[in-house]
Amino acid sequence: MTERVPVHDVVRLLQVAAREGCTVVGPNSVGIISPGARIKLGAIGGDNPARCFVPGPVGVISRSGGMTAEVSWMVKRAGYGVSTSVSIGGDAIIGSTPREILARFEADPETRAVVLWGEPGTAHEEEAAEFLAQGGFTKPLIAYVAGKFMEEMPEGTVFGHGASLIQAGRGRPSAKLEALRKAGGHTLERFNDLLPVLREVLGD
Repeated sequence: MTERVPVHDVVRLLQVAAREGCTVVGPNSVGIISPGARIKLGAIGGDNPARCFVPGPVGVISRSGGMTAEVSWMVKRAGYGVSTSVSIGGDAIIGSTPREILARFEADPETRAVVLWGEPGTAHEEEAAEFLAQGGFTKPLIAYVAGKFMEEMPEGTVFGHGASLIQAGRGRPSAKLEALRKAGGHTLERFNDLLPVLREVLGD
């Protein structure tokens, strides 16, 4: 779903989707792509998806639409490709969380590892860490959480997505990374570290 969907509309839509057994991705999402299966939903990748998205064994989950492509391109630069890339959306209320997408990647035999691009705000990354710690996801998880500079800003300051809000001590990127690290994830201090870490994790 596109951006700027009113919150109350999202709540009603997700209630109907749950009742009908439907999966919703977004809002504020550019979509989903599985290049090996030639499946593309939404605007993701534009008119030339192969620039960033090539088939391979790495799943991508991103709260940022633009960074879904950037992460997938980094995976390509590392010498791999993606099984599926999912832009989950940057709003506070979304239809499919990282935890839920991780469960799908766990069941996908074509996915050997997952890269998670996180952001400040919400408890999505912490929920993913809990799922990892509980053994719900057993494949390598590599995570980067952007926006650590926000921790130096006054609480309540919003940058970028509406859900990128640190408030009452919650939503801090450093806390998200620590939770993911303690749960067994491979956390990145710098986004460029993705290439060597991915090569080390996959080992081929």
